[in-house]
Amino acid sequence: MSDKKRKISVYLPIFFALILMLGIYIGLRLNGVSDYQRDPFHPPADNKLNNILDYISQDYVDSIDREELLEESISEILSQLDPHSQYISREDFDLVNDPLQGNFEGIGIEFRIVKDTITVIHAIPGGPSEKVGLRGGDRIVTINDSLVAGTELSSREAMKLLKGKRGTEVDVGVFRRGLSDLIDFTIIRGVIPTYSLDAAYMINDSTGYIKLNKFSSTTYQEFITAVAELEQEGMQDLVLDLRGNVGGYLKAAIDIADEFLPEDELIVYTKGNHRPKNVAYATNQGDFENGNLVILIDEGSASASEVLAGAIQDNDRGTIVGRRSFGKGLVQEQLNFKDGSAIRLTVARYYTPTGRSIQKPYHQGKDDYYKEYYERFINGEMQHPDSIQFNDSLKYITKGGKVVFGGGGIMPDVYVPLDYDDNEFYTSLLARGLIYQFAFNYTDKIRKDLIKYDSYTHFKNTFSISDELFHQFIDYVEEKGVEFNTQEVNDAEARIKTLLKAYIAQNLYNDAGFYPIYHKVDDAIQKALDILAEN
Repeated sequence: MSDKKRKISVYLPIFFALILMLGIYIGLRLNGVSDYQRDPFHPPADNKLNNILDYISQDYVDSIDREELLEESISEILSQLDPHSQYISREDFDLVNDPLQGNFEGIGIEFRIVKDTITVIHAIPGGPSEKVGLRGGDRIVTINDSLVAGTELSSREAMKLLKGKRGTEVDVGVFRRGLSDLIDFTIIRGVIPTYSLDAAYMINDSTGYIKLNKFSSTTYQEFITAVAELEQEGMQDLVLDLRGNVGGYLKAAIDIADEFLPEDELIVYTKGNHRPKNVAYATNQGDFENGNLVILIDEGSASASEVLAGAIQDNDRGTIVGRRSFGKGLVQEQLNFKDGSAIRLTVARYYTPTGRSIQKPYHQGKDDYYKEYYERFINGEMQHPDSIQFNDSLKYITKGGKVVFGGGGIMPDVYVPLDYDDNEFYTSLLARGLIYQFAFNYTDKIRKDLIKYDSYTHFKNTFSISDELFHQFIDYVEEKGVEFNTQEVNDAEARIKTLLKAYIAQNLYNDAGFYPIYHKVDDAIQKALDILAEN
């Protein structure tokens, strides 16, 4: 073999190794919590933190749990950076990540803790629990022969007991109204789909409504499926409800924004000290670029919700209605460890098309950062937009000449105050959750009789809150110690009856049954319909 060929044979493997390493490096730089996860990260053994832990383990006066101390140290380090960088323990990993994956492994029920007992609200259709016979209203008393009712079990603890790897078994003992003995079920856990779309229906002949509760890996597909179905029903205008949606995957928000915007319109861009500027533009694939659009937001709308609302607002594409959004403009990457834990590190900020960052200040610490959310209820912002002060240096102008601001969330184009009633009786009922609780108890007691409503449409069109049932409700709240007078009851009666019917429908048909009824007394929905009627 010639010297030249011998040199090539020696350096060729090195060349390919370098190419492979470069590919891995580029992949790691691109990966972020919006779509990707890094490979397990191994910190070097020879560093100050490990040295300190070694010293404490060997010489501290009392015994310590080294792993627990390490995890607390990591959490403390991240807490010094920003409010959204966080450590996810091995125990909490699935709980934190499952909602964004589009599925989880478990028994397939929606439940609430009612009177210190796990109460089944719904068995997910086609899921393991429905297949063995669990149904709404069942109370789970035992799990794997251990008593869980009356033990002050939290929802979080209940989820950990019921979730588990597919194919594994869990035994539950269930109390069912009308039966004296517990019913024993052995449930084989399976893969349970989770949905980010709470409801999609036609509000009127031309207006569709879609509510998204998060932005997960399945959100975009759920959204375009719903749009297609609503268009078949005659949808020309759309109300997209992002109230209470705290965000999720950035890509899902970008994809949905693309459905509304014409080709080459800027949607969002991100950049950080160690991340190059990354720009997202609309493509020519949008399916709803011409219909009238209203997006609902409130103080609970954050992150990806704000990306979508900001893209629509800055491009003058639709009308943003509601109250000022939360104000989270930071992007996180997730790094997974081999022990099953992870950290989410803020690596960039995102900017709306006008160039504004809507991230609210956090330099006074995490406590003050989250306290700002609650101060909105105290300083009058939830009732009067004039209470909101923006810095003039953070003023931006859209292409259409509209003034928008950065530095503290998305301010809606049309403000709608918090649903507040000066009727103290009605306000007290809402604050204590008594309307929901009475509706749940009523549904639970006569669930067998309610089966006669074989569909939601049948229920909506024929069921009504009778005067007798309303008086039963008044007796119920009086027993709970609520003070009122006759005038207050009369003034609130129509709203109370609407909410009672909506909550009963929710217990029977999930959120898809709740929203169409509740929207009759939803001020933001009514404002959205007024806006669309003017266009």
